[in-house]
Amino acid sequence: MAAITASMVAELRAKTDAPMMECKKALTEAEGDMAKAEELLRVKLGTKAGKAASRVTAEGVVTSFVNGTTGAMIEVNCETDFVTKNDSFLALANAAAKLVAEHNPADIAALGELPYSQDGFGPTLEEVRKGLIGKIGENMSFRRFKRAAGGAKIANYLHGTRIGVLVEFEGDETAAKDVAMHVAAMKPVSLTSAEVPAELIEKERSVAAAKAAESGKPADIVTKMVEGSVQKYLKEVSLFNQSFVKNDKQTVEQMLKAAGTTVKAFTLYVVGEGIEKKVDDFAAEVAAQVAAAQGAA
Repeated sequence: MAAITASMVAELRAKTDAPMMECKKALTEAEGDMAKAEELLRVKLGTKAGKAASRVTAEGVVTSFVNGTTGAMIEVNCETDFVTKNDSFLALANAAAKLVAEHNPADIAALGELPYSQDGFGPTLEEVRKGLIGKIGENMSFRRFKRAAGGAKIANYLHGTRIGVLVEFEGDETAAKDVAMHVAAMKPVSLTSAEVPAELIEKERSVAAAKAAESGKPADIVTKMVEGSVQKYLKEVSLFNQSFVKNDKQTVEQMLKAAGTTVKAFTLYVVGEGIEKKVDDFAAEVAAQVAAAQGAA
């Protein structure tokens, strides 16, 4: 039987990203045959991928791709922040953004069926995703994407890998880029007050009403207090009414007018927004692992 050396284990790990002990076991079973060992790991990790598919993906990255007047942005999720720095995961996310821009898929399912190969997996983006789940050992998913191709210019801004903004505009590129950075910082929910979603307005009205009721003032005064709070809220969350982050003496709308620029739409993605994260009891997890190890001994 061929001797399994540390360099062989390291080589297999570099090819597969599998844990060291799994690599050693595969090489031992394959009697030192590197290709056979790699295949054994592919099969084994495929099982792991199936188990990982049920786990919550609340971390991840936002990536974008712009080519002329066509652009796209996508959020790709994983389980831990550690994986967001993995080169294979980042390559998958960047490729997905480009595929959205170039092929205009109808939804996530259609995106997954587009041709793509990476790290020995394929021939579709979905097959690559499944393969990387097994290779890396964490669940990952395409959560949402936005494609802009309405003929307007496109400015994009990524704040690290966790916040992404696409701005569709006409006019000055510097002003549009400033707006994209402003959106990332101030997180407006719409362009104008009139476009703020009704459910958000009602939620704010309910909170304002509860606070105003505690004042003990007459009903007509309470009504005015509530409406005043709602109007203040609408200005705070609509892009054009917000104070511009680079000059709080003017609104975003005023800045754009001075720059001869029109913003037609924007999209803001924040990684994990709205996803309920699982809170792990680390001490309990360690205790469970120790107990399991003792039971197996």
